[in-house]
Amino acid sequence: MPSAFDWTVRVYYEDTDAGGIVFYANYLKFFERARTEWLRAAGVGQQELLEAEGAAFVVKRASLDYHAPARLDDVLTIRTTVEKLGRASVQFAQQAWKGELLLTSASVKVGCVDTATMRPRSLPEQAADKMRAA
Repeated sequence: MPSAFDWTVRVYYEDTDAGGIVFYANYLKFFERARTEWLRAAGVGQQELLEAEGAAFVVKRASLDYHAPARLDDVLTIRTTVEKLGRASVQFAQQAWKGELLLTSASVKVGCVDTATMRPRSLPEQAADKMRAA
């Protein structure tokens, strides 16, 4: 599969909890945005998939491990790697880094669904080709 895709995000006040560290659920937001940017960089527009193909991506499973905290104003690198591109799903490995320090790691499986039925469907062929080439 392709090499890792890196995307950076700064930690804002709204991302932190009362203790001044990134609230654990916000890593899911960071990872979601990084997957979206990976698709965009591959030439796959999610709005276009919705409109032209009636297809959307939904998270089927997410598993996260927390290793170290991030704090206000930290700049994080979100690393996204495709582990497996299936017929109707994509398995991602994602990590949040602050410099050389691993903060959070995740395994996320995303499925493609038909928006009319919300049932699984195969990845649109053109999109799958672009993902493979990315």
